[in-house]
Amino acid sequence: MAARISFCPYRLLFKHPFGTAHGMRDGTDAVFIRIEEKGCIGYGEVTLPPYVEETIAGAIELIRGIGDNELSAEAMLRFVLSNPVALDHAPGCRAGIQTALVDLLAQQQQLPAREFLGLRGTKVPMTLMTVGISPLDELEQKLRELPASGALKVKVGDPDASSRIQRIMQLDNRRLFLDGNQGLASVEDAQALIDRAGVDRMIGFEQPFGMQHDDLNETLSARTRVVVYGDESIQSLKDLVAKPGLFGGVNVKLMKCGGLDRAMDIVRAARDVGMHVMLGSMSESSLGCTAMAQLAAEADIVDLDGPWLIKNDPFAGIGMDQGRLYVPSGPGLAVRLVADLEFVVIGA
Repeated sequence: MAARISFCPYRLLFKHPFGTAHGMRDGTDAVFIRIEEKGCIGYGEVTLPPYVEETIAGAIELIRGIGDNELSAEAMLRFVLSNPVALDHAPGCRAGIQTALVDLLAQQQQLPAREFLGLRGTKVPMTLMTVGISPLDELEQKLRELPASGALKVKVGDPDASSRIQRIMQLDNRRLFLDGNQGLASVEDAQALIDRAGVDRMIGFEQPFGMQHDDLNETLSARTRVVVYGDESIQSLKDLVAKPGLFGGVNVKLMKCGGLDRAMDIVRAARDVGMHVMLGSMSESSLGCTAMAQLAAEADIVDLDGPWLIKNDPFAGIGMDQGRLYVPSGPGLAVRLVADLEFVVIGA
């Protein structure tokens, strides 16, 4: 019997305009996927910021195509894992479909998703909460709204970055992780921000320079002793293998790498060469962040704060307790749909 697929386009809205070196936006377009079989329902998420090439319209077309094949859930997962060309160029869509299938099949086997994936770790990584590029007079309110965490991730790459770091340090005593989103022009510019924060308070610097200047990351790390993490520069296992020694860590994201299986491959390869591992997101809802959190015990840092930054999250999943991330218990992802979403059934 074929599994039934449906989808729901949705726009996730930030509580406050969210600024990065890519620009300012009020939300992120998404499409939620629902797959039903044998009385179980699995959910997946595709969330795509405007600066990526993949589109929601393209994702919906691919979802429709897979649904029209009338496959069982197990056959559908085999299809996704076989890396067909169409899905290789749509990593967000591939990740969303695979997440829904893992959720569904794990429920059918009465296993938590992480056990279904063969993960047994118990390590609790450091958690981050993000402060985007914003006026200095808004920082105090934004910090009050964020839960306790191991550190703050501060977006930089704009002219006011140094002043923002200084103000945050006056308001909050958490350690800092800077994220340049490719917005820094030189090693000297990046080093000045590290000096402003203080090396002892820094835990890392993510993608300070453009992908065409990856060699600068090694220089920055050598000068400052700060771990530099690749994000845009390392989106796949192929990218990681092609750039040995240029980064001390990698930020793994489902929407970029294409699924939980590929995220696990990148994590293992990074560990094999002594790199630090961070789990990130593209401001997904609790659904996408809970999916990535299945790998939390394999990471050093977890940056899955989308649920605390958006105001219309239609799912409930991961939470924070005294600065530590927790994953809901139960079969599959154990997420709950808490909004009335109108799913379009394929083939109906």
